[in-house]
Order: sequence, then structure tokens, then C-alpha cells
Amino acid sequence: MSLDHHLIDLLVCPVCKGPLQMRRDAEMRPLDLACMADRLAFPLRDGIPLMLEREALPLDGPAPAPAPAASSSRSS
Repeated sequence: MSLDHHLIDLLVCPVCKGPLQMRRDAEMRPLDLACMADRLAFPLRDGIPLMLEREALPLDGPAPAPAPAASSSRSS
């Protein structure tokens, strides 16, 4: 069963309501839907995303470092 990409675009993270990204395995099969803000992955079972916080898995690796804020003050 394949996922309808138009429907996936409508889904949001159940924790923060942010956007989700489809992650794929090495063979380009859908693996899960990931929320980069919360560093959580919501698995797919039988082509159906499990959008429950208790089913979410932590994303591997550290969170990306935030971009440095531009400083408007100058040091003299």
C-alpha cells in the first residue's frame, strides 16, 4: 500500500503541530514521518502513520545547532 502524498502534506506533528518530513529507507520505501522540531519519528505500519505521541521514536543523532543570531550591537 502506498501513501497518498497529498494527504501526508496535510498531517502535522501531534505534539507541536509542526510540519512532518517523510523519511525513507535505503530502497526508497517510506519509513516514518519525522518532526525535526521535536526530534521524533512517527512510524508507518501497513502504510498507515501512527500519529500517537506514545508511538513516536526519538530521531538518532543530536539536534542541529541553531543558526547564530545576528547581533545589532557593535563592540568598541
